Amino acid sequence: MNPGKHLDYLLQQWPYDPECACVRLVKGCDGRDVIQLRVDLGILQLETSGRPDGQKPDGFDTLLDRLLDEEQKSPDFELDEDVCMEIDREFVQFYQRRVAWLRLQNFQRAMQDADHTLALMDFCHDHSPDEQWTLRHEQHRAFVIFHRTQAAALAAVEEESAEDAIQHIEEGLEAIRESFADMGWEDQFEEDELVQRLQQLQVSLRDEFSVGKSLRERLAEAVATEQYELAARLRDELTRRSEN
Repeated sequence: MNPGKHLDYLLQQWPYDPECACVRLVKGCDGRDVIQLRVDLGILQLETSGRPDGQKPDGFDTLLDRLLDEEQKSPDFELDEDVCMEIDREFVQFYQRRVAWLRLQNFQRAMQDADHTLALMDFCHDHSPDEQWTLRHEQHRAFVIFHRTQAAALAAVEEESAEDAIQHIEEGLEAIRESFADMGWEDQFEEDELVQRLQQLQVSLRDEFSVGKSLRERLAEAVATEQYELAARLRDELTRRSEN
């Protein structure tokens, strides 16, 4: 066997360990950064920008970019089977890279990849050829929101803004609640593991950084006690922060 055709050396130098993150950021042969994931059956290498596989569908950075361009030309077009398969590939690739960024604690990049996936989900929802195919993706929306919320909160902690971290968690929980409502799963929200993990993170941040009630909590309390002038001010402040 040609020694240049096998991966024995790489696999031996980086053994798989199911107990560790098994992800690293290294330089490619041209000096660019690439992510490598050690999985049970080998090593995956992901690009850090554009599509993780480095492909450019019809010259676009991602398949989503190509589809959005097509949508502008023909707003009512419907996805066919081949494009649906390519969309599923892009979902999987961005999931793998999003998890890698979280393990590398690069929270901003994890948020960017989560945003891409959510935008692709929105596109699929609008142009899906089949309701079952739509549901197959929508059932994972809460999981993507969870990752994005986790990344946003931890990024805020890194920037020494625990209050912003708690705000991100509240917004994420509300987005998950809306996703559950769209799926008809309202009664599962409080018992959901992802929801509970975000709530636990919120409590731990409050305790560790001595953070009081958030703007949203103060707004809800003002409305409940009919302090409408205070509620209006708090609502304006929430709007101002969301625009920044």
